[in-house]
Amino acid sequence: MRSTRQCFAVVCFVTISCFARAQFPDTPAGHQGAAWLQAFNSGDREKLHDFLLKNLPDRAAHMDQEMGFRAMTGGFDLKKVEESTPTKLIAILQERLSDQMGRLTVEVDAAEPHRLTNLDLSAIPRPAEFALPHMSESELIAALRKKLDEDSAEDRFSGAALVARNGKPVFSQAYGLADRERKVPNTLKTRFRIGSMNKMFTATSILQLAQAGKLGLDDPVGKYLTDYPNKDVATKVTIRQLLTHTGGTGDIFGPDFDAHRLELRTLQDYLKLYGNRAPQFEPGSRWEYSNYGFILLGAIIEKVSGQSYYDYVRECVYAPAGMSSSGSEPETEAVPERSIGYTRMGADGLHPNTETLPYRGTSAGGGYSTVEDLLKFANALEEHKLLNAEFTDLLTTGKVDARGARYAFGFQDQMINGTRCFGHGGGAPGMNGDLEICPGPAYVVAVLSNMDPPAASRVSNFVTNRLPEH
Repeated sequence: MRSTRQCFAVVCFVTISCFARAQFPDTPAGHQGAAWLQAFNSGDREKLHDFLLKNLPDRAAHMDQEMGFRAMTGGFDLKKVEESTPTKLIAILQERLSDQMGRLTVEVDAAEPHRLTNLDLSAIPRPAEFALPHMSESELIAALRKKLDEDSAEDRFSGAALVARNGKPVFSQAYGLADRERKVPNTLKTRFRIGSMNKMFTATSILQLAQAGKLGLDDPVGKYLTDYPNKDVATKVTIRQLLTHTGGTGDIFGPDFDAHRLELRTLQDYLKLYGNRAPQFEPGSRWEYSNYGFILLGAIIEKVSGQSYYDYVRECVYAPAGMSSSGSEPETEAVPERSIGYTRMGADGLHPNTETLPYRGTSAGGGYSTVEDLLKFANALEEHKLLNAEFTDLLTTGKVDARGARYAFGFQDQMINGTRCFGHGGGAPGMNGDLEICPGPAYVVAVLSNMDPPAASRVSNFVTNRLPEH
């Protein structure tokens, strides 16, 4: 599943407004940036369309996406101009509905009327100069409760949120509806689809097998998948590279997935569909998020353990952690208390995400869990119920740069306002979640939503940006 940390960059179409002392420069690029700000932040479809039609006609043809992004972000405020020439502007923006910040690049023609040639916004980690003030626990809980009340009232959040300190909840609350048609409310027992968060369970399973001496992290894929079709993947890509998204193994989503979505029932089905692909780059040379790499890890777990991926995770991760409400049963099976996901993607208005779901979750993502189960998983990791101290550290410590964070093995490891947190998010149409384990101040944050990204991740970020200092 797509990581929620990617989602912001996927829809990089934005504008800005003057905020505090920051102002657009008196240059052609600055004027165009300011004009775009006004059009985008107005929320006026016709006004934004007219501006894009004059400057970026290709973008004007995708107004649903533009307006969807406006609704998701609430617009942007200008925080700082980093670089300015007559024809180029680079600036830092603040999203109005979350703590997310972005870097805007505006480029214009040198000749009048100085039409836009490039307009791009990419999500960035919050710069230190814009660090948010730390709060006491009581202040943070009060602020979080206010935010969630507002977000749920505005239909920006539906789901459950949990904050724990020293392994015990200090805040837990559910909001919105698990089934809008039947008016079934979400509760702390509601099971939400978790997207890529499954990667944490897959990586934990691989490290368990490594700790037991049943596989080596630097072994090639072909040592275990002996009949793997593509020989370059089989001989050059290692388990370590799969765990860190540095193997070049690519994605599973796209036309092939769309055409065979409900036929892909086992991990072997994915291998048959994608197994002839060569690496997209020299294995180990760079980082690129790869859902297919985690499909391969699931297949290796099956080969080494002699069990299905699902049985292994249930017996060796869920059971010892006490996670009784997590799984990856097929979508055709009725799962008690599993919410319906609702998306605004692909059609007018909010609607169930049924037509986007795979047959079942995989080792790359798509299972379900509860916020209480995610806390149990975090506690089990920290109490070394799943791995010993050495392998827990190996699992969760960042290895490679990954868009502002460090990617470990199925976990992202990052500094958030001076606090180290590790975990993983997940997002796809009608689902979003995040787990952050912050060992210094001993907090765990788990948020799950049955709405599009960034419904849950913006709540998780709100908490981790303001955790008490330690």
